[in-house]
Amino acid sequence: MLTKRIPVSEPVWKELAELRAAGQTYDQLLEEMIRERKRQRLLEDVKEWATRSPDDYVSLSEIAD
Repeated sequence: MLTKRIPVSEPVWKELAELRAAGQTYDQLLEEMIRERKRQRLLEDVKEWATRSPDDYVSLSEIAD
């Protein structure tokens, strides 16, 4: 595994340490945070798409190559 260092400020490091579960590595914590953020983005996109009018969309057959 390739190891990289990510510089963070002292306050951010303390916040991360508080979020970490017992026995959890920072790598595991960051993976969890990334998954959650991606899930949030998807939910935000779906909510936005749900508010659009059907007139906002174009049929695939109408799209020219």
